[in-house]
Amino acid sequence: MTGATTFRDAVRDALAEEMDRDPRVILIGEDVGPAGGVFQQTQGLYDRFGPVRVIDTPISEAGFVGIAIGAAMAGMRPVVEVMFGDFLTLGLDQIVNQAAKVHWMSGGQFRVPLVIRSAVGVGGATGPQHSQSFHAWVAHVPGLKVVYPSGPADAKALFKAAVRDDNPVIFFEDRMSYGAKAPVGGPEDVARLGESAVRRQGSDIALIGIGRMTALALEAADRLADDGISAEVVDVRSLRPLDVEGLTAALRRTHRALVLDPAPRAYGAGAEIAATLQESAFDWLDAPVGRLGMSEGPVPFAPALERLVLPDATRIVQGARELIGR
Repeated sequence: MTGATTFRDAVRDALAEEMDRDPRVILIGEDVGPAGGVFQQTQGLYDRFGPVRVIDTPISEAGFVGIAIGAAMAGMRPVVEVMFGDFLTLGLDQIVNQAAKVHWMSGGQFRVPLVIRSAVGVGGATGPQHSQSFHAWVAHVPGLKVVYPSGPADAKALFKAAVRDDNPVIFFEDRMSYGAKAPVGGPEDVARLGESAVRRQGSDIALIGIGRMTALALEAADRLADDGISAEVVDVRSLRPLDVEGLTAALRRTHRALVLDPAPRAYGAGAEIAATLQESAFDWLDAPVGRLGMSEGPVPFAPALERLVLPDATRIVQGARELIGR
């Protein structure tokens, strides 16, 4: 492991290392070139790799996502940046009806080794059109892989795995985690997609976090420990493929689970995980699998109201106590 690196720099370094390793890897998106990205997440790449491999685009998600799909089918390995996760909606036809289906519809004659990275999350007073996370939308589509790391080390190792994968991968980055620091791996530290990770061991309840919810779950686990409650914290990391075996193992150890989703609870990824656990580990349950998610409604601009939208450690503690019956 190297020294402490921010989440933002971990993904940028992973991309730079993969561009060094494979000349087929290119970066496409809005303001990814000389501007260095709206969150400075591509800073320095244009100077290092030039305008042929770091390509600024017009404001047309459907256009540049479609171009990237064609490039992937022709043998390139494009990384597409969709500035905010909300704007995935503008490229959904290309993502859902083309990228996800080309391999199947061509009888395996074409592959689409494509990564679409996008910043999501609540915070920074960006309002209802720049604060959503549509991970459940794309995870619903067969043919796509969906990754949602929680910290710098995973962000780097999982991003490298996504670039090397021969399938289209949607890679979500919570922009409120961009400044988080932690040691990261070297150029050859590549994760496997589809594996969850236990961040803290426990025996009374499993707190299963998606993205930034994992860090909040760790904070909640500390507070629960003060009350004599042992909480295991599991980081989902990959929504498709989902590590059913790993998540089920956590439930077998704890017999209770609370799934934490940074998106609205209804029809969400947390619901899928909860249903899967109910099916795969019903005999081990001492209580129904609980779910906690973002408030149902558009995200407000006002910082004071915005802070009420995403579950915090206090709400996680309350949810865990209710499941345990304390």
